[in-house]
Amino acid sequence: MPHYHLRPADTSGVFERLGSVQYDPLNPVGRNHDLVLQARVLDYQLDDWQLTAYKERLVYDAWDKQACLVPVSDWPYRKLYHQSVKEYWEKRIFAAHPKAVKGALQELEKRGPLSSLDFAEQSKVDSWQGSWYGTKLIKHVLRALWDSGQIVTHHREKGRHVYDLPQRVIPAQYLNGAPVSREESLRFLILRRHQSAGLLRSNAEAALWSLPASRQERTAIIADLVAEGSLTKLEIAGQTFHALSDKLKQTDNDGEVRMAFIAPLDSLIWDRKAVKQLFDFDYAWEVYKPVTQRSWGYYVLPVFYKDRFVARFDSRLQDGCWSVFNWWWEDGTERNAEIFVALELAVKSFRYYLNAEQIKLAKGLSAEVKTAFKKGFAL
Repeated sequence: MPHYHLRPADTSGVFERLGSVQYDPLNPVGRNHDLVLQARVLDYQLDDWQLTAYKERLVYDAWDKQACLVPVSDWPYRKLYHQSVKEYWEKRIFAAHPKAVKGALQELEKRGPLSSLDFAEQSKVDSWQGSWYGTKLIKHVLRALWDSGQIVTHHREKGRHVYDLPQRVIPAQYLNGAPVSREESLRFLILRRHQSAGLLRSNAEAALWSLPASRQERTAIIADLVAEGSLTKLEIAGQTFHALSDKLKQTDNDGEVRMAFIAPLDSLIWDRKAVKQLFDFDYAWEVYKPVTQRSWGYYVLPVFYKDRFVARFDSRLQDGCWSVFNWWWEDGTERNAEIFVALELAVKSFRYYLNAEQIKLAKGLSAEVKTAFKKGFAL
């Protein structure tokens, strides 16, 4: 599985291989999708993905396993999400605030693309205090329109959506193509999820699937996909996994994997229970935990080398300075000369990715780790 995930490719090649890369706005050392790409693209730098998404239009912002970047050719199949979520917003926004909805669409038609800050409508709804989208009516309207496919992300500015109408972003061949049935859409999305994860348990938590379908419906479709040969059933350590049949050969070890710093929401580790079972690596993303409840740190990245997770570390980029706060080796990791050379090369690659000008190493780091970071930063 790691060799399927981490083989080097260019940016468009990574999107083609994984089919979905999770987007997250937090930006301690680049955002999650940046980190996913730097682990696979040898000469990747922060925000290079925007060329693929917003200039070449090969991928677009969509709802998948949470917010993701997916191939633009997925549009016909993802209308299933638009139809499902539109029901959620119907009473809350479309029926309750029709004037604001119509006004937003008219402004986009005349003035788009626009961010939420650019609209004439800037009123607040006090009862929405504490909402994920805040109290501004326009933010809720735009989210409802985006979820239902009536508007799309044209580009982002410092992480903020800048919206436009679909006909200005999505190619006509996908936007106006023949309708796709619910069953065909679900089959496609289930195969996509296996493509992204590599290996996937059918009983993985619901948040990982994030599909507008019941577990029973999903299970039945997976059984059909196994029967027709699109998916292969695998029994590993007493657990049942499925994988795309035509991708299985790519999970073989066809070359040594370089040391890679892994994103916290990388599809390689979407299924944390499976990662614990397969690699004996217990990882939790603690970014939203209170400081006193964290076992490791705010934005800890797993470190993968050869065929296992060997370490994890916490760091931050600010004003061109890369500060490394902690590094923890996994139990049983052999700390020989070879692994430290691999760490030096990983640091060199990560510095290039960050375009960091300085490095600051915490006093608590071991002398060997400090030396490897210093050498790698100087390479």
